[in-house]
Amino acid sequence: MTPEEKARHWLNSNIDQEAKDEIRRMLDHPDNPELEESFYKDLEFGTGGLRGIMGIGSNRMNKYTVGMATQGLANYLRSTFPGQDIRVAIAYDSRNNSAYFADITASVFSANDIRVYFFTELRPTPELSFALRYFKCKSGVVITASHNPKEYNGYKAYWDDGAQVTPPHDVNIMEEVKKISGIDEINFEKNEAYIQYIGVEIDDLYLAEVKKLSLNPDVIERQKNLKILFSPIHGTGITLIPRILKELGFNNVQVIKEQSKPDGNFPTVTYPNPEEAEALSLAITKAQELDANLIMATDPDADRVGIAVKNNHGDFQLLNGNQTASLLIHYLISQWKAKGKIDGRQYIVKTIVTSDLMDAIAEENGVECFNTLTGFKFIAIILRELEGEKEFIGGGEESYGFMISDFVRDKDAVSACAMIAEMTAYAQDQGKSLFDMLIDMYVTYGFYLERLISVTKKGISGEEEISRMMKSLRENPPAEINGSKLVAVRDYASSEEKELVSGNVKKLDFPTANVLQFFTADGSKISARPSGTEPKIKFYFSVNDTLSSPDKFDKMQAILNSRIDSIIRDMGLN
Repeated sequence: MTPEEKARHWLNSNIDQEAKDEIRRMLDHPDNPELEESFYKDLEFGTGGLRGIMGIGSNRMNKYTVGMATQGLANYLRSTFPGQDIRVAIAYDSRNNSAYFADITASVFSANDIRVYFFTELRPTPELSFALRYFKCKSGVVITASHNPKEYNGYKAYWDDGAQVTPPHDVNIMEEVKKISGIDEINFEKNEAYIQYIGVEIDDLYLAEVKKLSLNPDVIERQKNLKILFSPIHGTGITLIPRILKELGFNNVQVIKEQSKPDGNFPTVTYPNPEEAEALSLAITKAQELDANLIMATDPDADRVGIAVKNNHGDFQLLNGNQTASLLIHYLISQWKAKGKIDGRQYIVKTIVTSDLMDAIAEENGVECFNTLTGFKFIAIILRELEGEKEFIGGGEESYGFMISDFVRDKDAVSACAMIAEMTAYAQDQGKSLFDMLIDMYVTYGFYLERLISVTKKGISGEEEISRMMKSLRENPPAEINGSKLVAVRDYASSEEKELVSGNVKKLDFPTANVLQFFTADGSKISARPSGTEPKIKFYFSVNDTLSSPDKFDKMQAILNSRIDSIIRDMGLN
């Protein structure tokens, strides 16, 4: 169907009057791109599930697209687990309409005789993963658009292992949704008998598991007055993170007041994204006043965390996701090793676009490192496959998502904040800052520096342009990048790696994905990946060299930054 035909199909279905009025308004102005953008396709599950701009239309987040997704998921659950007591868990974040969409989701599940465990108030996404496993649910849903702008909302679907849905389930669920010929087939009639409301009792159980992760409680006791500033950036982090820090023994935790109240309009930031310096600007100003040791800020659903610490010049500096992930793995492995817990069965997991420094740390300490495609659902697959055979230490990805232990099967900013605070206390106990620990890590394992560039291309034309960019890179790869010869290309779409010197081609043991990686003779790595949840293409740059001593840090950092600058210019991306 054309966008206009699809709009008229919606108009003639059993939707509310407000939605009909909005569709008529769009149809009265057919030259306005809003009609085409709203109806040219259906929202689909990507790496983060269902996500889009809120509004009426098949390509928008609204009561009906949420209802269709839930009806499709309900149908799939009933066909996959026939005759069984099917349970699901539902949570939601602070975004506008999140509570409403969560209630719609609960209504549709219960109307289909599926038992629902429903958080009565907003909660972090990782707690949904925990609750799902605790209640032995077959599936779960959290309503969130993570760090996207305020116009967005989303629908993350989870499976019985507590992880986001993976192939073949994600595709199968969408096939079930496509079988629904109209909105009238959605059963919205809530059945309260099938809904159990949950809350603080799950908080207690979840935080008890987080507290067990502490490796050095004696260090926390000695450094209990560590000055910590926390911002939930108007999101769900406020519900649990100040509490867990206090229960661990940190007595000097302050919350950024202006960002403490959950608010889907995110009034103090442009984007509620801890990857953006602007989102932490209020916290940094306050930290300078208080001479704080650590700043932590979480995104709206509290599965990602960004941090800032004083650098070697005494200025507050944001650490990127690669640096934080590497520091966490460095701390975890070093403390496991110090306590005699490394016996060759341990492993960590990271994504293919996350710093190779984590591989180096693991290898040096007799720990296996697994690489996966981007997305924590792929990390969770490794955990599921190795459960009972090997021991998981931790994992992470460059986009500020980290996992400590495995009682949650998704990125978890609550446990990450707890471990980052302990790690900072440990450094302080050694007479160092966390930034000093970062430099020492580079001296030991090599100085790896990464950078990310996101190129946004909105709408239908944007998707086509991104497709052309990837096609061009595949068909015409550069012979050299920044004066260094290309030695290998990995194409995850064809599952092949080609070594350019020998001409050898080997198969990659990964699911197919629209990702390209280029490796040069000087050790540089460039990755290109269209986002699965946003209208953009991401380019990841990684360079490395040795760092002979801490006093050479500034000089080597300038050299590596200059190398990335030259790569970006050479690829025409500046």
